[in-house]
Amino acid sequence: MKFTSLAILPILATPLFLPSTALAGDGWESIGTGMTAGASGIAVLSRDDDRVEALVLRDNKKPGENRAVRVRLDHGLVSKVDPIAWPGELPVDLESAEAVPGKQGEYIALTSEGKGFHVELNDRRLKVLGTFQVPKGDPDDNYEGFALKKVNDRLFAVWADRGQDTRPATLYSAEFSVSKLSFKKPKSVPFRVSYPTTDVRHTSDVEITADNRVLISAASDPGDDGPFDSAVYAAGVLRPDGSIALSPAPAKIGDFPGHKIEAMTCLSRSCGSLLYGTDDEAAGGRLRIANRTDPEEQ
Repeated sequence: MKFTSLAILPILATPLFLPSTALAGDGWESIGTGMTAGASGIAVLSRDDDRVEALVLRDNKKPGENRAVRVRLDHGLVSKVDPIAWPGELPVDLESAEAVPGKQGEYIALTSEGKGFHVELNDRRLKVLGTFQVPKGDPDDNYEGFALKKVNDRLFAVWADRGQDTRPATLYSAEFSVSKLSFKKPKSVPFRVSYPTTDVRHTSDVEITADNRVLISAASDPGDDGPFDSAVYAAGVLRPDGSIALSPAPAKIGDFPGHKIEAMTCLSRSCGSLLYGTDDEAAGGRLRIANRTDPEEQ
């Protein structure tokens, strides 16, 4: 649930306040309208009772277009959207955001071409700590997800090429060093979904739960005006050696017609609920908190 050196993005000082409105009453909260307002990556900044603060990335490509926002949700309703200025080299086509385990305020952002940014966020002040490139995969790879998970004191990265129609997605995994921004030898496994069935991206984001289950979102994207469709699956598990064991029959944990999910993150250790973000292209971006529907959600 994507590099060249470009001009510095102008600082946007005025907060973007958006009313809490959902499309057709379907529970999705707008974070902006139009092609440049989609959500392509998301990470939780803080959670306190019924308030969630989140970092939302956008897959924009041109100078002057916003790359990131800080969003507040109160009782599931968007109450505030503040732009974040990206200093220095502007990323092109950001597709994933992930908190760095054990490093308060630090995150990894990944572009569709596999360029990673290690960033630190303090309120709305973003600092780039370093950059990296994921290990070379297939020449056709277009990355749509990145996750980090510690297993037995070893930190693993999982990232995903999205696939397209008859071409399956590819899930990559490797031990990762945050201090060196380097990877050990990666492992890979193909993955495809049974639904959606047309114009399908088999992976649009990836998340790893506390008990090492691999969650995958998939989306149908026929073009800027849709119609879109998304589904979320419990796809398998991350093993202690860093490899991914896929389930022979991935369980669907969510079905979201009319929206293209490109971002998701767990809201608790049990991951009984998730925060989803959409990039609905011409229709803009939306967020939604939703409970998992699989029997293991608790």
